[in-house]
Amino acid sequence: MYIKIDNLSIYYEKYGNRKQTILILPGWGDNRKTFNNLIYYLKEYFTIYIIDYPGFGNSTINKDLTIYDYANIINELVTRLHLENSILIGHSFGGRIISLLTTKYNIKYKKIILIDVAGLKEKNLKLWFKQKIYKLLKKISILFPKKIKMIYLKKIFQKFASNDYKVLPKNLYKTFQNVIKEDLTNCYQKINLETLILWGELDSITPLKSGIKLNKLISNSTIIPISNARHFPYLEKSYLVSNIIYYYLKRDII
Repeated sequence: MYIKIDNLSIYYEKYGNRKQTILILPGWGDNRKTFNNLIYYLKEYFTIYIIDYPGFGNSTINKDLTIYDYANIINELVTRLHLENSILIGHSFGGRIISLLTTKYNIKYKKIILIDVAGLKEKNLKLWFKQKIYKLLKKISILFPKKIKMIYLKKIFQKFASNDYKVLPKNLYKTFQNVIKEDLTNCYQKINLETLILWGELDSITPLKSGIKLNKLISNSTIIPISNARHFPYLEKSYLVSNIIYYYLKRDII
């Protein structure tokens, strides 16, 4: 199904027909299909909505966006589809949006489940040093003839760019840069809803220490590390994570 928001065609799907609703917000670059297993597990007990973000899946994008643009779009979707009092489930980038939805708008939600979420700035000297080297090497490119310059820039891009950045179409480069630069620590800290935090113990993209920090920031939260799982525990440990979420939400089944 499509809904028009801010001149964008936003695609979403709905599963189940129960009173309590769940809104799933996937990670960056993902789409609704990555949550099929969890949806299949929960749709008998809840009504579930899941979206494709602008620029991914079936949703369109026609300009550079910020994290606040994404949050505004999701907030508008919630308003139009009457998803107030929903349970929010967010993975990675989805956590960024949830931190804004629950602290910057007047719509009330029931509770939150955060899975290996992003948006907490951590001091990382290795990453800082890598970025400095990349910027320096880019500047050096002015010394090369045009043909060699293009080959050179492509090689250093492949060496230094993150995997998320490499697979993006060019029209999403600026949007990606806009999104990752925002530190949402203060927003997470303002969350007062009951929150379950699930985190892959082996996650190297958003390390477990970020989950532990998040648990301390959100006063009404519980963290469950998922052993032998990395950044996608809901895929890597699908049955386990689905069971944890089901039993956590069991009392909300209406």
